[in-house]
Amino acid sequence: AEDFVSQMRTYFQDNLNKRPYANEEPLRSELFTSGQMEKYGKTLAETHRLSTERGKDRVLRRLAENEKTLFEVQALLTDEDSLEAQITPAGEWLVDNFYLIEEQIRTAKRHLPKGYSENLPKLANKRAAGLTRVYDIALQIISHSDGRIDIDSLSSFVKSYQTVKHLKLGELWAIPIMLRLALIENLRRVSAKIAIDRIDFKLADYWAKRLIETAENEPRDLIITVADLTRSRPPLVSPFIAELTRQLSGKGPGLALALSWIEQRLSESGLTSIELISAENQKQAADQVSVKNSIDSLRLLSAMDWRDFVEEHSVVENILRKDPSGIYPRMDFTTRDQFRHVVEHVSQKSKLSEEEVAQIVLRLAEERAQANSINDRQAHVGFYLIGKGLMETRKAAKIPQTLFNNIRFMMRRRALFLYLSAVFVLTSVLTAGVYYFIRSEELGKMVLAAILLLAFISISQLVITLVNFLSTLIVKPRLLARMDFSEGIPSEFKTLVIIPSMLTN
Repeated sequence: AEDFVSQMRTYFQDNLNKRPYANEEPLRSELFTSGQMEKYGKTLAETHRLSTERGKDRVLRRLAENEKTLFEVQALLTDEDSLEAQITPAGEWLVDNFYLIEEQIRTAKRHLPKGYSENLPKLANKRAAGLTRVYDIALQIISHSDGRIDIDSLSSFVKSYQTVKHLKLGELWAIPIMLRLALIENLRRVSAKIAIDRIDFKLADYWAKRLIETAENEPRDLIITVADLTRSRPPLVSPFIAELTRQLSGKGPGLALALSWIEQRLSESGLTSIELISAENQKQAADQVSVKNSIDSLRLLSAMDWRDFVEEHSVVENILRKDPSGIYPRMDFTTRDQFRHVVEHVSQKSKLSEEEVAQIVLRLAEERAQANSINDRQAHVGFYLIGKGLMETRKAAKIPQTLFNNIRFMMRRRALFLYLSAVFVLTSVLTAGVYYFIRSEELGKMVLAAILLLAFISISQLVITLVNFLSTLIVKPRLLARMDFSEGIPSEFKTLVIIPSMLTN
């Protein structure tokens, strides 16, 4: 039994040490209040330096390593045949809520496709080189809150951070998933320590039972058993010492020799069993709090609607809301999000930031409002994002005009002409084919003309169906911009809808 437990400890510890990030401590730094977290946001932003190089996606690899470790620890904690020692409170939390952890890992994989983080800004700091900025932000938030996420504190932190450096739209949307990944990582770090402690508990349990059994049945052989314990060189760490002392204390004077040996070995390192037992109790309490906070925070992340959070902290959103026509703030969320993603796309194609692109769109709309009126369609920011004014936005952003883009914009402007031309040309070609097959027949001109006319009309129906089908394959659907009338239709937008119908009597 001793050899089995010792081998298990060696295997499990070595297996963890071979993995990346294996020896990282749980995310526990100085706990910050909401006010301190707000100040720290500004401090962290001042220290962040962005890398100009495009890095590989390390987040998915990290998630895979975390998942593997968590499942191994869960199997170890629930293996009753090999480990019968009492489970720690943190271990109980982990086992009882492991279904939630599995669900969150699946959610993270679903919302984190391959290459997702490659387009997010990376850090050049030595401490977190190559790590995405938003993931480092998530790690710092978890670290200074011991895994407990508070939405008000998080909001204050992001606002403070953006007084120094603005986060991109993609980073704001990534905050929930990155917080989820950071919490999973924190659970992995804690659970790896729990697993090693669990094996140390079992090793102490083995020696305690052996010593007690020897003291009761073969008291004269007790010194030999203590010598065996000494030769086995057990790990004199707090879990082992705490469990062994707990079981041997008060079990008779015969076991005092084992306790004396422990105290002697610890004194060589300047420690006592009381100090280690106290340290073990504190560690178990800290682990329990960390696991509980992380699991509660995972539940909170799943229950929250992050749309309001993103809009509240989006710099692009705050700029577009200054729409001179006053229409943008009154549109529904889907439309506003569509506008913001166009700003993000233009920024990626140009050398400008998202904030600068949004300022260009606002400037174009304001110029049109001053030239005409705020009721002009071109005084609305949407005209320069999803309307015909998008070409002006791209030019102002100095995006290189390729032949493909010029053809695409031309086709969009002449969509009806191209559609009707395609129908007419195809119909004419097929009608000409009909004429080719019947022209040798002895038919009069009037009869031939009538046949071709009927053929043209019939073929046109087939061609229209064919062109419509091909159009759905070639042209991507675009959502129509919509107003938000969920709380009622404002008086200025009310109208009368007249449906003409025929009366039969």
